[in-house]
Amino acid sequence: VQLQASGGGLVQPGGSLRLSCAASGFTLDDYPIGWFRQAPGKEREGLSREGISCIGGSDGLTYYAGSVKGRFTISRDNAKNTIYLHMNNLKPEDTAVYYCATDRRVPLMTAGDFCRVPGTPVNIYDIWGQGTLVTVSS
Repeated sequence: VQLQASGGGLVQPGGSLRLSCAASGFTLDDYPIGWFRQAPGKEREGLSREGISCIGGSDGLTYYAGSVKGRFTISRDNAKNTIYLHMNNLKPEDTAVYYCATDRRVPLMTAGDFCRVPGTPVNIYDIWGQGTLVTVSS
């Protein structure tokens, strides 16, 4: 049972990237799932992970943090058991390690609640991808 994140890299401001998160060992559309990010150098500080985009477990609706709304799009391909984060108009402040996460214990949690969980997400949710670094720089 795992999530495998990929797709990060170096991109210029205004550019685009697509991140992927492939699930194995379970069916991801049964549960809420989302993308979180941490500024570089803070990987070991679970408090710093920001929930930026999530899909609800019960209704499949989406949530976006204000910092990425209108620029990022989350999508899910059930046939490939994979979610994606399409990132457009990237800014230097988007530079971070991006993680995907899910939790099979809360299948009915909405997208907003999943992204904005009180406390430390890394200590709460049970399955995390390994992280992929996105660097936005000229």
